[in-house]
Amino acid sequence: MSPTENNHVLTALSDAMADAVEKAAQGTVLINARRRFPASGIAYAPDLVLTASHVLERDEDIPVITPNGDQIKAALVGRDPGSDLAVIRTESALSAVIEPATQDARVGQLVLALGRPTEDGIQASLGVVSAVNGPVHTRRGGVLEGHIRTDAIPYPGFSGGPLVDAAGQVLGLNTSGLTRGASLAIPGKLVWQIAESLVKHGSVRRGYLGVRSQPVEIPLPQQDGLGRQQATGLLLVGIEPNSPAAESGLMVGDILTGFAGTPVTEPDDLFTRLAREVVGQPVMLEILRAGQKQEVAVTIGERN
Repeated sequence: MSPTENNHVLTALSDAMADAVEKAAQGTVLINARRRFPASGIAYAPDLVLTASHVLERDEDIPVITPNGDQIKAALVGRDPGSDLAVIRTESALSAVIEPATQDARVGQLVLALGRPTEDGIQASLGVVSAVNGPVHTRRGGVLEGHIRTDAIPYPGFSGGPLVDAAGQVLGLNTSGLTRGASLAIPGKLVWQIAESLVKHGSVRRGYLGVRSQPVEIPLPQQDGLGRQQATGLLLVGIEPNSPAAESGLMVGDILTGFAGTPVTEPDDLFTRLAREVVGQPVMLEILRAGQKQEVAVTIGERN
């Protein structure tokens, strides 16, 4: 490729990135809800904004600066400290709404972390997706089902802003409030899922089973009984009285191996399944009891 062709490619890439920023900037707002540290937010619906929970130090009269410079007030709809997500409702409609990308983030993908930390306008940081991982324990006592790690620089005020792809579609929400010393992005599909729960309930309803468990190896003969290779399950070492587990007939010594058709191999697997919209729902659990595979129906309770 000649130097001229190289220049054309770089110019096209540069223009595409600038276009992506302009597109996503239309739905990225500034939020002034903590002292000396503004933050960003994503217009999720005409009167709803997604942001990071840790940037909200008030529930009412939250100043929101729109992309065109207007200041409007907002109030808290709901928050989930465990995932560091919150939704606020604006008093007047926003001019643009942005939606999550249809494709998940991929390792090696070029991305842009965006923020509107000042009234001067949108800011951006270019990076690459370095990892797309599963559950992560958050410093606020929760377990997040998935997260995106990038090398984009998380400038002050970027928390609550979008992580976008080269087309300006939202891959996730940036936050520095999940783990110490690292800025992560919560995947877009997960963000929108939690947001729906916050709008509907004001909080995330997490399931309650009422068991204490520990990982245990499954012997090969018992794996054959499962019909699949699964090296570990959860040994039930405690059943709380009057809990959904007790009422369903689960017993100490059972090995939990599946939840609604999905293998359970470690405590985070169970925690993740209970973090979804399963409260009040009948779920089929797969267990090994005395070495034999059984299925037990349980109606999931709600954790207080």
